[in-house]
Amino acid sequence: MAWVLGISVSHNGAACLMRDGEIVVAVQEERLSRQKRDLIALSRRSLAVDYCLGTAGISPAQLAMVVVCCQGERTNNTPHVLLEEQLAISAHATPFKIIGHHMGHLMSALALSGYQSCAGLVIDGMGSPIRCLPRDERAVCRGDPAKDWECISLYEVIDERVRPLEKMVACNGHWIGTPRGKMRSYASLGGMYASVAEQAFGDLSKAGHVMGLAPMGRATIPVEQFFKIEDEQFVYLDKIASRFRHQDRWPYHARAYANLAASVQAALEVAIFHLVNRLSNQTRSHRLCFSGGVALNAIMNERLHRETLFEEIFIPAAAEDSGPAIGAAYWGCRRLNARRKSRVIATDGFGRHYFRSAIATAVRAVPGISARCFGVDIFKLSAERIRQGEICGWFQKGAELGPRALGNRSILADPRNKEIKDRLNRKVKHREQFRPFAPAILREHVSEWFETAKPGEESNFMLRIWPVRPERREQVPAIVHADGTARPQTVSSSEASELHSLISAFYELTGVPILVNTSFNINGEPIVETPEDALWCFLMTDLDFCVLGDIMVDKVDGRAAILSSRPRITPELGDALQTGDVLTSLNFHSKTEWGSQLRTLPGGARPFLRHVDGRRTVAEIAGICANDGLVSLEDPNLIELFAALGRMRAVEFLREGL
Repeated sequence: MAWVLGISVSHNGAACLMRDGEIVVAVQEERLSRQKRDLIALSRRSLAVDYCLGTAGISPAQLAMVVVCCQGERTNNTPHVLLEEQLAISAHATPFKIIGHHMGHLMSALALSGYQSCAGLVIDGMGSPIRCLPRDERAVCRGDPAKDWECISLYEVIDERVRPLEKMVACNGHWIGTPRGKMRSYASLGGMYASVAEQAFGDLSKAGHVMGLAPMGRATIPVEQFFKIEDEQFVYLDKIASRFRHQDRWPYHARAYANLAASVQAALEVAIFHLVNRLSNQTRSHRLCFSGGVALNAIMNERLHRETLFEEIFIPAAAEDSGPAIGAAYWGCRRLNARRKSRVIATDGFGRHYFRSAIATAVRAVPGISARCFGVDIFKLSAERIRQGEICGWFQKGAELGPRALGNRSILADPRNKEIKDRLNRKVKHREQFRPFAPAILREHVSEWFETAKPGEESNFMLRIWPVRPERREQVPAIVHADGTARPQTVSSSEASELHSLISAFYELTGVPILVNTSFNINGEPIVETPEDALWCFLMTDLDFCVLGDIMVDKVDGRAAILSSRPRITPELGDALQTGDVLTSLNFHSKTEWGSQLRTLPGGARPFLRHVDGRRTVAEIAGICANDGLVSLEDPNLIELFAALGRMRAVEFLREGL
């Protein structure tokens, strides 16, 4: 039995544990640390690594190999805290390997696709330095191997043997320019899209916002102003920056930004088709594995499915930087000749399962809620409440890896309700009003509602765009985007049984085999991982009810219950308070079952924490602080402050009878 641990050392880090080539568990660091796009670095311990080992019930000594997929620079003087202190690879003589970033992306797609032979394409902002790659990959670099970094990689895979064909580079690793009071320059396709995301929305990572905005605009900016192609190389231009010499963000300049989004989308599609056609001519394969952050662009993906020479295209759900954790583990399994069976993995729920005891513990920890177990009736009861216009938090089995919620950590609603999109965006997700929501549809009913390229097509991971049939659009206004399309998830009973059962129950009630499906989180936070994460998100948003397994949770007093609860300092914060430093630094180490996590207390917590003793209620503590002129009892941020303290395990809430 060969256990292999794969780790994606990246700004969106993750860990994956495989046994004999099969995925046992995988998770992103952000889901555990609760810090969006949290990194994994060799210089610190990883919660995701301990999560994977703990879920499998094994120790580091049982690992047959550890493989790290490293984005960015690798130096010999990097402190290997993760490898030596946490995994003790030297003490256990555990074989250890490092692979390049794009190889990790490719391997993740191969591991999940079931393909033995295919063409491979990886595109992102920037991967690894060329000088850190093996000889065969350095040899096909279109650039200076001494100083350039990979940003586009073309591969051919024959009987699982990988042959690099070509690498295009970001010169000197400068994939994105420095801000100088105008839109940034860029040196890769991922950088091009990220630059637009920052200009419009103030954040390089908001590529999904740009994709959602693109159908609302027109491609008024010529492709030639984004880049040109010379000798099969992309030459990135700085002409767009001259159009945007300001830092006004959306919703300012709404029409200009919608047109910019449409224009960069058109430019990206031109670039991708150039690469895909080139790759098709070099490999003559009828199958394509496509990965990297750019592969999350569903608009482009649909064109690839409809217009390219490739008969089959596989894009992993975790196409971004959490995915290479799977790729690293699979690379190690191949080295140990522990390859998995040749079959596609059409599910993405690789996290640990939380059973009824864990859910019950979470219910006791979160104030203002009540819970009841309904068994198999949970699906009919939930479907009826959704039919009546209620919004449901849905928590089942193991969390998904990557950016999409596919029925295990989802928020679900009625697609027939034209008001539900506005309510979801404004009161639940707290995000821009133009942002669309995706439909989850029973696979057996796809052809009745969508115009697909071929009969029987699937979209397991919400990575395609299909036109909604014109005669159906008025029936499901909550999931139809401005151009009449939607980004669907096809749901089967074998791959997402709980979600399939719920949608089936909704179909019996309404004749509509679709639910609105969005991720169980609010804007700026990671998708929930634990039952306690889910219940806090439920309590602090406009969700109407929450289902965890077969347990239905409702709000009793809701947010107001925090005021009548008696907070008590947790042992970990208590230890920090004894040192006398925490109220100065506002930092403490919160203990989780996966290890210790450094937390930063909210800035306004200091005056309140001095009066938290397990006897006074939050309202009484606020009254004391109000008398000191520090807070108003009507301050709406008071509840959010104590909720934040509860979520980070700085305080726990006691209620009467507990």
